[in-house]
Amino acid sequence: MEARLRWLADGAVIVAALAALVLLAAVLGARVGLWTSHAGFGAFRWAALLGLLGAALSAIALVRAWMTDGPVAGGTSSTLVAGALAVSLAVFSVPWLMMQQARRVPFIHDITTDTADPPAFVAVLPLRAGAQNPAAYGGPEVAAAQARAYPEIVPSYLAAAPADAFERALTAGRGMGWAIVAADPASGRIEATATTRWLGFKDDVVVRIRPDGGGSRVDVRSASRVGKSDLGMNARRIREYLGRLRR
Repeated sequence: MEARLRWLADGAVIVAALAALVLLAAVLGARVGLWTSHAGFGAFRWAALLGLLGAALSAIALVRAWMTDGPVAGGTSSTLVAGALAVSLAVFSVPWLMMQQARRVPFIHDITTDTADPPAFVAVLPLRAGAQNPAAYGGPEVAAAQARAYPEIVPSYLAAAPADAFERALTAGRGMGWAIVAADPASGRIEATATTRWLGFKDDVVVRIRPDGGGSRVDVRSASRVGKSDLGMNARRIREYLGRLRR
C-alpha cells in the first residue's frame, strides 16, 4: 500500500510539473518564434490532458493519505501533492476556459462596424499572403452571425472634422499597441496589425474615417489571419478601440 501511495504521489508531482512546462513552452515558444502560434495553440490540448491526469493522481493520493491518517508517502508530503493538484487544475483551466469561450461566441473571425460596406484591407495584404483566412469579407452569413452575437458593434460618430478624427483614430490605435502598417489621411484609412497576448496570433485591423454631416464617422474592421473562430477577440478589440477613441 505504501509503495503504491508513493508512486501516486511522485507521479502526481511529476505530471503536474510536466503539464506546467508544456503550457509555458507553448506560450513562450510561439512568442519568440520557435514554432507557429497555431502549433502553440495545439499544444494546449496536451497541457490540458496532462493537467487533468495530474489532478486525478493528486486527488487520489490525497484521499488515500487521508483514509490512512498519515503523510502521503516517503519524502513526498501532503502539502507538495496539494500543490501539484493546484498546479494541475490551473493548467487545465486555461484551455478549458478557452473552450467554454469558443462555445459562447459565433464561429467567425472577421468583425466590422459596417457589415454592408466593410472597410477593405489594402496595405496589409502582403502581410496576409499565405494566411489561412482570406482578406475578403465573408458576406451576409458572417454579417448575420455577428449581428446576433455582437449587436453593440456599430460605427462611432465623432463631433470632429475628418482630419481631427483621423489623428484621434491614429493615436487610439497606437495606444492599443498595434503595429501601424499604413496611415493615409487623404483616404481616411489606417491599417495595422495586432498581436494577441498569449500566443502571438496576428490579427489585422483597418480603420476608416469618413465625413458625416458636421463631424466624422469611424468604422473599424478586425480580422484574424488563422483560425475559424477568434474566441471573441476581434469584437473585444473593436469595443476597446472605440471606447478609447471616444475618451
